[in-house]
Amino acid sequence: MAGPAALLVSIRHQAGALHALRAAAAPHPPHSPPQPSHTQTFDASRSGPAWHSLGEETEVSEPGGAQELEEERQTPGKSPKEGEESGDLSPRSPYEAWPGLPRRETLREMALCSKMSRLIEATSRLVQVEETLLIPLLQQHPLSFHPKDSIEFRNICSHMALQREGQQFERDLHEAHQCLKTIIEKLICSLAVSPSDSYIPIRSALRQILQNLLAM
Repeated sequence: MAGPAALLVSIRHQAGALHALRAAAAPHPPHSPPQPSHTQTFDASRSGPAWHSLGEETEVSEPGGAQELEEERQTPGKSPKEGEESGDLSPRSPYEAWPGLPRRETLREMALCSKMSRLIEATSRLVQVEETLLIPLLQQHPLSFHPKDSIEFRNICSHMALQREGQQFERDLHEAHQCLKTIIEKLICSLAVSPSDSYIPIRSALRQILQNLLAM
């Protein structure tokens, strides 16, 4: 296929790839911790040493226990027994002390996130330039385009949306990055052979997209 028809097919596949990339970059739904059932809670309460018969409102403590606790509360500067017995007074990481807090990203994860963001931005800008600038000019100065690379790009991104993590996801991200790079470079070369000066602004825009895609 040649001319605007082939470009439209390529754009359609690139738009599908963009949709898959955004789905792959979306955060995972939070997993709520499992809640114990009523039966588990009841059994756990019975297994404890302080479990008592129905109708009692307070636990039976050892003789002198309440008095010692009261003396500890009244003595200034004295820490509770529980803290003394544990012996662990070293500061702990907030992510270790409170598992519910969000985990900090590693440098590797931050690099992957940055690469994914550049890939999404470059794909979005490429589709925009092709739709708004390139298609109108092809009516006057036809050029040949082949959607093969765009089809491969869409397939890789669709696979990424299914994986979303792991080594295979990283390999797919690298391949998608290289595939989009190839698409832009081939498009620039195709426009460079045209004698029309109308393609100069488009080539400049494509080079800027490529530069942003490859930015470190």
